[in-house]
Amino acid sequence: MAVEAPNVSESTLSALEASLLNVSGNVPLHKRFRALFTLKALKNDEAVEIISKGFADESALLKHELAYCLGQMKKTSALPVLESVLANEREDPMVRHEAAEAMGAISSLAAVPVLQQYLSDSNRSVRETCEIALAKIEWDNSEEGRRHRETITSAEQLTYTSIDPAPPVSGLLKGKPAPEDASEENIVNLRATLLDKNRPLFERYRAMFALRNIGTDAAVDALAAGFVDDSALFKHEIAFVFGQLLSPHSVPPLLDVLRNPSESDMVRHEAAEALGGIATPEVLPHLKEWMERPDAPRVVRESCQVAIDMWEYENSGEFQYADGLSASTEATVRA
Repeated sequence: MAVEAPNVSESTLSALEASLLNVSGNVPLHKRFRALFTLKALKNDEAVEIISKGFADESALLKHELAYCLGQMKKTSALPVLESVLANEREDPMVRHEAAEAMGAISSLAAVPVLQQYLSDSNRSVRETCEIALAKIEWDNSEEGRRHRETITSAEQLTYTSIDPAPPVSGLLKGKPAPEDASEENIVNLRATLLDKNRPLFERYRAMFALRNIGTDAAVDALAAGFVDDSALFKHEIAFVFGQLLSPHSVPPLLDVLRNPSESDMVRHEAAEALGGIATPEVLPHLKEWMERPDAPRVVRESCQVAIDMWEYENSGEFQYADGLSASTEATVRA
């Protein structure tokens, strides 16, 4: 399932690097995100090297997103920096967790000993992510995982092309549910699995991504029921899934999460970005409010800033969000 990456010049790479790393000191965070997602699309070692430099930044939100993009690029050259981030106990747990998840996305057996080492980490989100990442690598190397890869020959066969922390349950792997998959009975069963704390997290995640692939209002309601869980990691993934689904039906529970000061920053940040992607009119005032509120945690304020840029993009005539190539070309011409 290879997707051809664009070829870019050294000057364009340098411009993207300068934007991502804020060399000038005046690049807005949302513009740095656009440069990051442009580099992600290049899928080469040069882009991995540039993205890796960003971990020196002070923004946990940006570093979290750097790790996510490295995982989605699926380049083993990213493993050393991801392992370093995971090992750094002074780093924000949100960043460390994303580094572990990215290692699972890359799915190299070489990452297994490192992930195993942090199954007993002092931070719950890090521990849980390592557990899921190890199960993901095991599944990828199972007969079902290999068979699934062999049947997917192009991105067009998938509803969602992201590399998720867990595959949907069998039968919904390609993301196009048969009528019986979207039945009330199946949604009830998947909801039961999703909410069952006695099951392994990986199994619950598989139910989560199956409900995403069903995508009906009933499936959204089943997913939203997971926001009462005591795992911040689990709830943050539900918010991420809502950001993929882009269903207006998920706006009320996402707003509840964003506005809840007792909720984990990691969950609230993901809710803000999901709302920016859904981009319905009623979400914008809330994003603006929480971007400006002095009592909001930094990661929530920054997420709302990025989400507003996403909202504006979704309501504009722009061709693509990751517009760093055109922006960097403009900058080169102006220089």
